[in-house]
Amino acid sequence: MKSIVKNKLALTITAVLALSSMAYTSTASADDTQVTAKQCTERKQFTLAVSIYTGWMPWYYAQEQGLLKKWGDAYCMDIKLEPMDYGPSIDTYIASKAQALVVTNIDLLTASATVGKESTVIGVGDFSNGNDKMLTRGLALNKIKGQNIYLLDKSVSLYLACRALESVNLSASDVAIVNTSDRDIQQNFIADKSQKVVVTWNPMAMGLASTRGIKTVFDSSQIPGEVQDLLVVDTKTIKANPDFGRALTGIWYEVTGTMTNRGKAANEAIADMARLSEVSPTEFNGQLKTTAMFYTPDAAITFAASKELQEKNAKVRQVTFSCGMMDEKITSVDTVGIEYPDGTVQGNANNTLIHYTVDFMQEAKDGKLKR
Repeated sequence: MKSIVKNKLALTITAVLALSSMAYTSTASADDTQVTAKQCTERKQFTLAVSIYTGWMPWYYAQEQGLLKKWGDAYCMDIKLEPMDYGPSIDTYIASKAQALVVTNIDLLTASATVGKESTVIGVGDFSNGNDKMLTRGLALNKIKGQNIYLLDKSVSLYLACRALESVNLSASDVAIVNTSDRDIQQNFIADKSQKVVVTWNPMAMGLASTRGIKTVFDSSQIPGEVQDLLVVDTKTIKANPDFGRALTGIWYEVTGTMTNRGKAANEAIADMARLSEVSPTEFNGQLKTTAMFYTPDAAITFAASKELQEKNAKVRQVTFSCGMMDEKITSVDTVGIEYPDGTVQGNANNTLIHYTVDFMQEAKDGKLKR
């Protein structure tokens, strides 16, 4: 789905300024962060880079509903949503033109290894449970040796391709990868019948799967938990501005709360997200069925703090390295350190570039975020 090549306060009271200098793992009571819009003497500016994907459509909906402004006002900041293709969204974040990003764990790892950028995972929104697919024109998976595979190179789509090939005792060296942007991949594959194998994610994958003569031969439900969809913030930014994390977390759970409440509001939210991703509500609901969404902070914390997540990421580290997804200068699977909420570090603890924290989700669970 997503790749390096491919295609979000200033506060005036002393107690809050002190909090802003604390490490990203620090939390504070709601009373410590009570600042009204009238007390703001300065509003810092933050940008969240987003791209089209089922599990990230709540951000587009939040923008339309004015929730970025609402939560920005609560925490004395302006939050800008910057929609773009997936690859460029990662490039924008890497270049520090956006302070926050929605991205897969796989692309976060490869990007971090390449440029040495330090990021904090403040939210685990879902894992792909069928949203990412390899599709073919009449070919069985074990018959694709020697074929061109059209996908966004060096991305989660290459990861899925490598896992699919591995399942039939093939490797990336047995095929030819043809780099194709997420913007063009669906229409190009449908139009050019000489293309036999493609890998992409929803909504494009669903559109392809519904096209006559094209079938799914492998999808992410066969590797559950490996393709995680994350909300990350530049670590320096979140250390200095923890309220940015609180605002983003508040926005997310306000939307997911609406989605899970039965009735008119939930139906309207789903319809809006479907429209924004250019599919029907029925199709969007179908995509949600292949997205293991963590609608509540409790569910997200349980997964983010689990040994299961660490085990899944151990596999991700191995495959991204062995499949050639890392930059050529990366000579070891252990080059990048990944830190988890329990303090465990996979890889080089002296080069820890990815930090998972549950602190902001815990504040949401405990009702400590402003409304």
